[in-house]
Amino acid sequence: MKSMEEMIQAAQKAAETIQQQMGDAQAKLDAIEVEGTSGGGLVKIRCTAKGRIMGVSIDDSLMKPEEKGMLEDLVTAAFNDARGKADRVANEEMQKIQSGMGLPPGFNLPGMG
Repeated sequence: MKSMEEMIQAAQKAAETIQQQMGDAQAKLDAIEVEGTSGGGLVKIRCTAKGRIMGVSIDDSLMKPEEKGMLEDLVTAAFNDARGKADRVANEEMQKIQSGMGLPPGFNLPGMG
């Protein structure tokens, strides 16, 4: 039987391992890119799975003062599309990490969703 000190050391080591894996997962999420689109591809927004915006592309045909309101709506829709894709990818990656830790499905660790 392990002593209390050995159990505490094992728990600390497990916590450090989980913390390292979480840091690695966050870095991985920031490296995965997704693209949201709207207007049949006239507006595109690239972002990381962590939600950081990488770029916006707007087709020249939308660059008219009278189309300003529609353009704003398309940018909003493209952002929401990108954000939804980023969230799905992030959730999939975090589930992979969680299952790799041997945690049961649905177990919620702080920072994992």
